[in-house]
Amino acid sequence: MDPEDLVSTIQNWLEEEGLSPKTQKDDRSEGHWLLKYPPGPHGHMFAVVKPKGRDLVAISSFTRVDLGQQQEMTRHVKEDLESWLEWLHDMRLTLTGAGVDWAIHVGSTPNTGTGPLQAFNVSLPIWLDGLSKNEMMQSMRRLWLAKLALIHDIKHHHGPGIGKPGPVDDLEKKRAKSKKGKSAGEEVETDESGSFGSGFDPSEWV
Repeated sequence: MDPEDLVSTIQNWLEEEGLSPKTQKDDRSEGHWLLKYPPGPHGHMFAVVKPKGRDLVAISSFTRVDLGQQQEMTRHVKEDLESWLEWLHDMRLTLTGAGVDWAIHVGSTPNTGTGPLQAFNVSLPIWLDGLSKNEMMQSMRRLWLAKLALIHDIKHHHGPGIGKPGPVDDLEKKRAKSKKGKSAGEEVETDESGSFGSGFDPSEWV
């Protein structure tokens, strides 16, 4: 399948599932879409990217932890560092057990070397020789369930939050660096209401 047909096929699959994909301008990809999954007002933001020069499609979703939850985590760190580190370890195992690629963004507090969980990213590559509508949708579903597992655990241990996304130190550093010297690719960012935001850098897949 040539790149044009592949992009058209993926676009059609996403539209058939009612995901309303929004095409993103991205010089380093043959196709790049932002969408909400599951469809509807409570869906989470996902990026689907077909990078140039790679025989895969990457699906990724980024979640920012609520400000109120981050504040509760900071208290936890100060009051009981050992149990906090144990909880953070359990979250890593949860993501690993979900069978997805992941990265977490952890802040810092004075004298501890660690801080609140500020954000996490889950992703999956699908190589083109195994790409089908079923594989793409099942991958998105697996990522969504991996996110839900962490979200429910965070709410259980650190409360419902205040409906405002908290800071992500790593992203702020990245933005500051990109302002000094703009890279060839541009970061695509969206910000949803409540505790979920999204940022996706295509360079992570190139």
